[in-house]
Amino acid sequence: MARSINQVILMGRLTRDPEQRTTTTGKTIASFSVAVDRGGQDDAADFFNVTAWEKLGELVIQYLAKGRRVLVQGRLRQDSWEDKETGKKQSRIEVVATDVTFLDGPNSEGGASAPAASGRPASSNKDVVIEDIDDKPIDLSEIPF
Repeated sequence: MARSINQVILMGRLTRDPEQRTTTTGKTIASFSVAVDRGGQDDAADFFNVTAWEKLGELVIQYLAKGRRVLVQGRLRQDSWEDKETGKKQSRIEVVATDVTFLDGPNSEGGASAPAASGRPASSNKDVVIEDIDDKPIDLSEIPF
């Protein structure tokens, strides 16, 4: 039997400031929405609701605001319920983030990269700058693996 895959990657801008909630067990949840341009000639965009849990959610609340560019990796989750007033069945699909990369610098509208925020610890925050790249062929015998 084939394995199932549920993975989504979105890059866009926040349409509103993240909202923070706390579960009854004390876990932090950050909710926000991302607009992703369709890339066509029209100015159309798709809008996705995103939730980030615990430490990732705390980082989103601390560093993100409306208009900031992000790269969100996660999975889709569908909720279904019956409306108490009308009795109609309702549903929604949201992205549960596993990783959020801040694409804008703290005081910029774009361009500068900021570190990724994820549920796993960062290995290093040092940037590597490559100043000159030549077109010489790579000697495979120099690769250590």
